[in-house]
Amino acid sequence: MTETSATAQDAAAGVPRTRIQRRNRELILEAALQVFSQYGFRGATLDQISVEAGLSKPNLLYYFPSKEAMHETLLQTLLETWLDPLRALDPQGDPLEEILAYVRRKLELARDYPRESRLFANEILQGAPRILPCLETDLRALVEQTSGIISGWIAEGRLAPVDPVHLLFSIWALTQHYADFEVQVTAVLGKADPFEAAGAHLETMLRRMLTL
Repeated sequence: MTETSATAQDAAAGVPRTRIQRRNRELILEAALQVFSQYGFRGATLDQISVEAGLSKPNLLYYFPSKEAMHETLLQTLLETWLDPLRALDPQGDPLEEILAYVRRKLELARDYPRESRLFANEILQGAPRILPCLETDLRALVEQTSGIISGWIAEGRLAPVDPVHLLFSIWALTQHYADFEVQVTAVLGKADPFEAAGAHLETMLRRMLTL
């Protein structure tokens, strides 16, 4: 029995999931996240996810028809989490403080969700076969909207001139580096927590860059 024939039909009919069903879905997605972030989508198997979740393979397939379905569910949830701080940018706020707050939130996400960040990075490195349509529509629209806000601040003389889109690209690269290259960061810094120093460094750099 697959998710389409069981839990998906329940959802379509408005039947709420039971506590056990919710718990099992959470177990499966947590296990899938661990396996995907460690082995990548191609290297991950349903058997590995089954062992990690402590559930039988048929039990996995009751909730998700394939590893593709698990992967897509994780990516969609991650994208919502990743993009929320960008949506929170306030056009009426202080431009520099709004951008710095966004940078701090992105660093927090890199610190708190390193596996999710690596999952996303692996998907992009493979050509984004499962989320490219979302990147070309939802993400592009959000970036265009945010770029318009930043361009408006620049036109008003409230920020130093900068390419808004490439500013966002730079912020993504500078913050997610600490999750995607965690092994390298740890090897260089030892046991020191990099995020406090990273936050101070990025704030100093961006203040100098964006202040008129």
